[in-house]
Amino acid sequence: MKFKYLLLISLSAATFSASAQKKKALSNQTNPASAALPRPKLVVGLVVDQMRWDYLYRYYDRYQSGGFKRLLNEGFTCENTNIDYIPTVTAAGHSCVYTGSVPAIHGIAGNDFIIQATGKSMYCTDDSTVRAVGSTSKAGQMSPRNLLVTTVTDELRLATNFRSKVIGIALKDRGGILPAGHTANAAYWFDDATGSWISSTYYMTDLPAWVKKFNDQKEPEKFLKQDWNPLYPVSTYLQSAPDNSARYEGKFAGATAPTLPVKTSELYNGKMGMIRSTPFGNTMTLDLARAAVEGEQLGKNTVTDFLAVSLSSTDYVGHQYGPNSVEAEDTYLRLDKDLASFFSYLDATVGKGNYSVFITADHGAAHNATFLADHNIPAGTWNDAATRTDMNKLLEDKYKVKNLVISMDNYQVNFDNTAIKKEGLNEGAIKSDCIQYLQKQPQIAFAVDMQKAQTANLPEELRSRIINGYNVEHSGVIQIILKPGIYSSHGTTGTTHGTWNPYDTHIPLVFMGWGIKHGSLTRQTHMTDIAPTVASLLHIQTPNGNIGKTISEALVQEKY
Repeated sequence: MKFKYLLLISLSAATFSASAQKKKALSNQTNPASAALPRPKLVVGLVVDQMRWDYLYRYYDRYQSGGFKRLLNEGFTCENTNIDYIPTVTAAGHSCVYTGSVPAIHGIAGNDFIIQATGKSMYCTDDSTVRAVGSTSKAGQMSPRNLLVTTVTDELRLATNFRSKVIGIALKDRGGILPAGHTANAAYWFDDATGSWISSTYYMTDLPAWVKKFNDQKEPEKFLKQDWNPLYPVSTYLQSAPDNSARYEGKFAGATAPTLPVKTSELYNGKMGMIRSTPFGNTMTLDLARAAVEGEQLGKNTVTDFLAVSLSSTDYVGHQYGPNSVEAEDTYLRLDKDLASFFSYLDATVGKGNYSVFITADHGAAHNATFLADHNIPAGTWNDAATRTDMNKLLEDKYKVKNLVISMDNYQVNFDNTAIKKEGLNEGAIKSDCIQYLQKQPQIAFAVDMQKAQTANLPEELRSRIINGYNVEHSGVIQIILKPGIYSSHGTTGTTHGTWNPYDTHIPLVFMGWGIKHGSLTRQTHMTDIAPTVASLLHIQTPNGNIGKTISEALVQEKY
């Protein structure tokens, strides 16, 4: 009897337990949120165009607590993040950040590149099948169709059955379109012709009411009428060369000198595109980002949303004035204030601790070559147009065909393959002639046959970057590597980028917010590691062309 009694109690307990588990399971089915995977409400990706890694610290003492300092003091900084390929340009950089891939795979071999089969130049986001929305200009004929792989933003949309909202925003079309990916709800960029933010029919047939309302505020005109005055007395900009450094800095058309203040109210003359080359372009971009959070209710979704923002004005200012200018310093101090304000806005609307953010750059920039030479550092500029002319003369004399070299863009030699085929010429011999000529030029370190890069006599670091950057359909057949401190330029002021050197390829990378540890990392990481790290944070698949690895040190290890 005692045994039967105990057995009855045991069976009753088991039945009760099974019943309770079943009720719990049913409860989870009817209320999926109770079993939801932990994820942030919003991810914000920030790409600061042309931001060298050392800008995090060059102006650190002057940053306020809520901007770059907050990122460093609350977030996780990867101090040795490098770009995995050349050429280091905007379109390739934004593509790499969001795909975890390289031009050899994702296809965006430059801002512009030559279609090798036809010899025609292609702009990275050109799409003649779409039309502008919000404008009638050709600036709206853009889409992500030239990008051959998925982005982490695409993978988020796929993972949530397209319930996640993804918005891309940048002054530059490529800075908004490529990060947002193929499946984005929208991408917006700035139209110089109208002074408005526009999109294309790839995404929509009409601008949302909140974008129209934002455009109606006429922010570009308001900013330009205020003039670009220094944030602080010019005498306090101790990290920069003297303000009137005409040997190194370019000036606005109509200005008497490259100095602050810039009387934009007198110079812009109705041309709204001038705002790109002032720090107010970044301010306006972050203002639109706020409007997007509100207008699209980002972070209020049942799944994670994604806001991809590129801050382009730093690039325009850098190209014009160079890294050692008061104007560049002022631009970063103003950006610091804008970031602090933007983070505070996200704290108040999405909730501090509810969103994740990362900040990085698409490339860096060289010091102005004349500035370096004046300080006894080897440097100079290389005239690619003159080199192209000389090579074409050499080839014409030998092969009796004109203009066999059609482009030197992206530090690459592009041939007229149609003419070579028509005339029955030997491409290998032509390549060999060009390489022999290039290797004799004093400013060139290496000239490499792209198809033989694997066996070229090169440092391994250069070899891998050449291979990663070489897209058979979109890249030239010879890669030119200039000596350190030398870059392609037809002028002497300002600066540029595009090379393998650390000033172009060592970029900032800081994560902050939900799921992110506080700390730093000095081991080498790569631009290709950003997308898989974000994918790991969100527990979604990595993009389909990804070759990067998760930076696991940055992530809080969740328990389930």
